[in-house]
Amino acid sequence: MPEPNPMLTDTRLDTRIAAFFQKEGDPPWDEEAPSQYEDCLRFVAEIEASTAFYYAENFDALPAITDVNRRTELIRGVDGNDIHLFIHEPTNRSELAPAIVHIHGGGMGLLSATDEPYPRWRDELATRGLIVIGVEFRNSAGKLGDHPFPAGLNDCASAVQWTHDKRNSLGISSLVVSGESGGGNLCLATALKANLEGWIDHIDGVYALCPFISGAYQPPAAELASLRAFDGYVLEGSLCQALVRTYDPTGIHAEVSLAFPYHATSEDIRGLPPHVISVNELDPLRDEGLSYAHKLQLADVCVESRTVKGTLHASESDLIFLIPEIADATLCDIVSFCENCRSPQR
Repeated sequence: MPEPNPMLTDTRLDTRIAAFFQKEGDPPWDEEAPSQYEDCLRFVAEIEASTAFYYAENFDALPAITDVNRRTELIRGVDGNDIHLFIHEPTNRSELAPAIVHIHGGGMGLLSATDEPYPRWRDELATRGLIVIGVEFRNSAGKLGDHPFPAGLNDCASAVQWTHDKRNSLGISSLVVSGESGGGNLCLATALKANLEGWIDHIDGVYALCPFISGAYQPPAAELASLRAFDGYVLEGSLCQALVRTYDPTGIHAEVSLAFPYHATSEDIRGLPPHVISVNELDPLRDEGLSYAHKLQLADVCVESRTVKGTLHASESDLIFLIPEIADATLCDIVSFCENCRSPQR
């Protein structure tokens, strides 16, 4: 008989989240992952296909948001590929507004900008006054794969450059790049890429949530205690490593900062715009996010870090239907950052 998941008896976990997983059981991605590249591709695709039922019913029950306009743009990426952008903005807007280029989660390898958590997250930000541009980047596996690094990063960079070029026509007052989990990796890496290539002035700020950035999950990096303390708290180290394998099939980019920003040097980081790094208390990825925030601080980048107590990986977006006031606090912090990201106080 398998041992019960310690997550369910951890008294630090919000009781609503604990009750939800007690009722629903382990998430569909909670199983041992393979190690060979082709097997990882199949595994990630199977996990992706199993998520639909997990999200649909819960997100369908949320009240509709009606004060947001939504449209799609098709742009050409730097690699000559088409990229769909999903633009959400407040209705009846008459003045400039801050913009977010939003990059969805999924470990750079699965899920889509159209999967339930992400249109809702864009709507929630737009109803609070932001213009939100969601990026349908190429994944390293699944329905939008198989495109290893740097394909997804190039698409995110193309989306940021397109948005910057359209500041006037979109009515943008500032431009922030944001994302959660794998999207947190890609928003941090996009800023590093912009810094390296000399267009960092396009980006006014970066807000990364629970970023998936170390690439060292099985075995877990010794210095990242949360990888061991919370293994199996929604995220399994073996799944994380399978996603890494699809993103970097040969391991050649294991310590390349544009692939895994945890490995960025002070030279890579110096000169970046203000950042917020938000992590979840009971997340295996918590310590890599906090470590990156410390690295930014040491390089004299203006940075704030926040830890959302009682929550699991990406709880604010993935479990917004359970913990609306916790999600609202994060959403309001993102809005405040976007409105003030040019300020010297940030």
